[in-house]
Amino acid sequence: MDFYDVVKSRRSIRSYKSDAIDREALGRICEAVRWAPSACNIQPWMFRIVLNREIRNNICSVYKGEWLKKAPGIVLALGNRDVAWKRVEGNSIIDVDIGIAMEHLILAAAAEGLSTCWICAFDVKKMGSVTGVLPPWEVLAISPLGKAAQIPDAPKRKPSEEIFKIIE
Repeated sequence: MDFYDVVKSRRSIRSYKSDAIDREALGRICEAVRWAPSACNIQPWMFRIVLNREIRNNICSVYKGEWLKKAPGIVLALGNRDVAWKRVEGNSIIDVDIGIAMEHLILAAAAEGLSTCWICAFDVKKMGSVTGVLPPWEVLAISPLGKAAQIPDAPKRKPSEEIFKIIE
C-alpha cells in the first residue's frame, strides 16, 4: 500500500475479529518500529505484543473498555524515562520518543491490513503491576492489534491551511 494511502485509511478501531495475527506481519511491524528515530538515537523503548489470553485479560482489568477484550493481540509500549534524552530544563523526552515509535507501529500495522487504537487512558503503575513491567520501565501506551470487525468512516479533519503554514 502507498504510504499516503496508509496514512489516510488508518482508523482507530474499537471492534476486532478474533482472527490470529500473521507472524510474518508481526516481524515486519517490529522491523518498522526498530527503525523509528529517537532523541540522540537512545531508543529508550521496548515493545511487547501480547497474544497470551491471560495477560490480555490482566491488561483489560486496568483498561475498562470492553471492546479491547476482543482483540487477538495487545501491544505494550514500554519506555524508560531514566535513560531517555532530557531537555535542557531536565524533563525526559520519553513521551515524544514513544510517540514516534508507536506511530511507526500503527502505520506499519495498517500497511499489513491490521488495525490499532492508541490508548493512554489507564493507570501506569497498575498496568505495570498486571503486566510484570518493573521500574525503570513503564507501560506508556497500549493498543489492540488485529483485523477490524468494522471500519468507521473517516473522521472530520481540520482544513490543511488551518493547521499548516509555510513561512518564507
